[in-house]
Amino acid sequence: MTDKILLTSFDTWLPHQKSNSSDDLLAKISQIQSLPYFLTFLQKLPVDFQEATNLAIAQINQLQPDTIICCGMAETRQKLTVESCACCDDGDILKTAVNLEPLVADLAAEISHEAGKFVCEALYYAVLKHLADAQMTAKCIFVHVPILTPDNTDKIVGDFVSIVNRLTINH
Repeated sequence: MTDKILLTSFDTWLPHQKSNSSDDLLAKISQIQSLPYFLTFLQKLPVDFQEATNLAIAQINQLQPDTIICCGMAETRQKLTVESCACCDDGDILKTAVNLEPLVADLAAEISHEAGKFVCEALYYAVLKHLADAQMTAKCIFVHVPILTPDNTDKIVGDFVSIVNRLTINH
């Protein structure tokens, strides 16, 4: 059985941004023909807490994915960062059920414990909460993507593909 994977990305939100690196990464991933998964792309989510959440949860309910990888841009970071948890306004913290250490082992990617206090964290929290409330068994992580450049794109794409592969190994 082929794993169903939902990949999300955001649109830009500031005037100087020509694109969102999370969306740029997913565009590159969509061009890889050799991935043995059923990939669904929910790209250019609006940078609006409620609207992004509603769109993502509707897609999750429809698709019933095995794995969800939400992606967002991190302009000041230099490598992929996988978020361990998300916090909501009332201070409640939800952690991913995915063991992140083996996911990033021997990659340039890192684990982060700070999802950003913006739409990225709001989406991650809402998706984790929805999965728990609906008792869904889908794995879910959030990956922050640095600005892609000619010097780092191949490494970042490679690390992301490795993360996807590692998430699906035990399925």
